Amino acid sequence: MHIDIITCLPRLIESPFNDSILKRAQTKGIVEVNIIDLRPYATDKHKSVDDYAYGGGAGMVMMIEPIDRCLTELKAKRSYDDIIYMSPDGQLLTQSLANELSLKKNLVLLCGHYKGVDERVREHLVTREISIGDYVLSGGELAAAVVADAVVRLIPGVLSDETSALSDSFQDDMLAPPVYTRPAEYNGWKVPDVLLSGHEAKIEQWKHDHALERTRQRRPDLLKKHQ
Repeated sequence: MHIDIITCLPRLIESPFNDSILKRAQTKGIVEVNIIDLRPYATDKHKSVDDYAYGGGAGMVMMIEPIDRCLTELKAKRSYDDIIYMSPDGQLLTQSLANELSLKKNLVLLCGHYKGVDERVREHLVTREISIGDYVLSGGELAAAVVADAVVRLIPGVLSDETSALSDSFQDDMLAPPVYTRPAEYNGWKVPDVLLSGHEAKIEQWKHDHALERTRQRRPDLLKKHQ
């Protein structure tokens, strides 16, 4: 997979890709992440990427021309499956959407900032908009990092145990069951006996039952999909 991330604040997003799973995925050559500074695509001497909104109102708006120039250059090099604008009113990021995007080959993540982008960017230049929740961030950089992390970890070969991602919360529209590790007893708090039994069928049934109960208690809305 190849991911290009367009931002006017590249240092804000570099850190998540320099450690842990995202770093290992790049080292293995499974994914290539390219963080692109938008400012060199500005046309004035001040490298401005934003301007005042027509019609007035508070906040600056990212201009269409630098974004279009950047995307035009990128699209001359490869064909993209999706050009995604990180937006608070976009499609909500879910595990099923992350699964879908993990099958793509080339993605662009466009990070908004200030008051957002010129509406013509949304109308003509992007193919999809994604939100990570019903709240507003200072910019799309952190949201883009979240999307990249959720997607990249699903690509075969990224995780040392590929079944790990398949057992995460939300993969089957339920929360994950409780998990334990050594020691088997600590301060009088014991790991459930069934998990120490070695009886695979009973363990799987225990996990299913507790995943279902945890979902019922914490996210009953997810159970509507099963019903």
